[in-house]
Amino acid sequence: MPRTIPSNTDSVIDSRDIIERIEELQAERDTYDEERGEERDPWTAAQPDDAAELAALEKLAKECEEYAEDWNVGTTLIRHSYFTEYARELVEDCGYISPELPHWIEIDWTATAENVRADYTSVDFDGALYWVR
Repeated sequence: MPRTIPSNTDSVIDSRDIIERIEELQAERDTYDEERGEERDPWTAAQPDDAAELAALEKLAKECEEYAEDWNVGTTLIRHSYFTEYARELVEDCGYISPELPHWIEIDWTATAENVRADYTSVDFDGALYWVR
């Protein structure tokens, strides 16, 4: 299965993808800097987009580690704009409600999402609001 590079436009992000990407970027930076000797932080100058990505991911990881006990083994970050759909899928996947309800039954999924969100903490991923449990 191909690895996912986390982005602040993703609806759902697995913490293990963030950890793996941080490790990948850190290794790239360390190798690049070692090869160039005494220059001060040459990777950041040569790869400003990667350096910005690394900084954003490290900041996110540090914030999430405070709240998510399962950060290192896999926890889910849900983008705020997707949370209502996530709550619906969660309720259906847990078997609390059938995904095949008749079309004439209406459920206030926005209110349900707000109730579910009570167990989550908000975090900022480079300007995008995510929820982590």
